[in-house]
Amino acid sequence: MRTYLVVIDDSPEASLALRFAARRAARTGGGVIVLAIIPPQDFVAFGGVQATIEAEAREHAEELVAAASDAVVQEGVTPQTLIKAGKPAEVVREVIGASDEIAALVLATAASGAPGPLVAHFTGQDAGTLPCPVMLVPGGIDIARLDALS
Repeated sequence: MRTYLVVIDDSPEASLALRFAARRAARTGGGVIVLAIIPPQDFVAFGGVQATIEAEAREHAEELVAAASDAVVQEGVTPQTLIKAGKPAEVVREVIGASDEIAALVLATAASGAPGPLVAHFTGQDAGTLPCPVMLVPGGIDIARLDALS
């Protein structure tokens, strides 16, 4: 099955990428993997503080994934959800390497200014090294236009 991988966070770009992927999956009989990444935390000398920070980050990731899953289900697709900890580009590469079903990594650019770190990474220094295409949704695209294209 053709599956689209979407990395979700709090950004408006992530919502655009998710909408595009969900609609494409619904129209093509494919699937969506929603991935939330918990970035490495800076070391805190007190273990209890570190554990609290990590627990809050995981809870936030779970909330993001739940909201994203609901959005995908509204398009008629039941998503697979993942929460992974680590450096974002490495986690994405690991997830893609673990599944032959991933047809594309779907990311969205910022509406203006510099691209986000994953867009910059996978279209810059690591462009052409993934075993699947990278689909970029323009961050400034009108929702009606996005829906017409997906």
